[in-house]
Amino acid sequence: MSRLRELYKTKIQTELQGTLELTNKHAVPKIEKIILNMGVGEAVQDSKYITKAVEELAAISGQKPCVTKAKKSIAGFKVREGMNLGVKVTLRKAKMFEFLDRLVNIALPRIKDFRGLSSKSFDGRGNFTFGVKEQIIFPEIDYDKVDKIRGMDITIVTSATQDDQALALLKAFNMPFNK
Repeated sequence: MSRLRELYKTKIQTELQGTLELTNKHAVPKIEKIILNMGVGEAVQDSKYITKAVEELAAISGQKPCVTKAKKSIAGFKVREGMNLGVKVTLRKAKMFEFLDRLVNIALPRIKDFRGLSSKSFDGRGNFTFGVKEQIIFPEIDYDKVDKIRGMDITIVTSATQDDQALALLKAFNMPFNK
């Protein structure tokens, strides 16, 4: 069992039940999945950017990402329907907790001039989304082999119904929020 999952089961779950004043331990919010999304707009000119993005996201997440395709043709962007435009991966259970551990303790502190994540990035239903401008903050990425700096979106989906419950959950996992 991963370190964060064990911490959640032993300590965080009981603390949140007390602070959120929940009577049932199954009503305590938990993290359900983490979605990593990397848009690769340069793939319109050259398709090898997609393969490089797949390799990098696979190294970061620990599982093979799927390639997303364009739903509609957009002439202004030279995009045709069915063209490969991005990669995404959904992490659950053990890989999710391992990624969250690396994100909070290793990757986020490596961001230049990092002052914390905005607590306004919740969607109203307890899900938290934020963007990372550089994929090189993750230690799995070899800086010398990076052809282009790419950003990614990270979405943490929780079972919380309200944003304040999800905020309390993520703070319990030591997610760095700004004041």
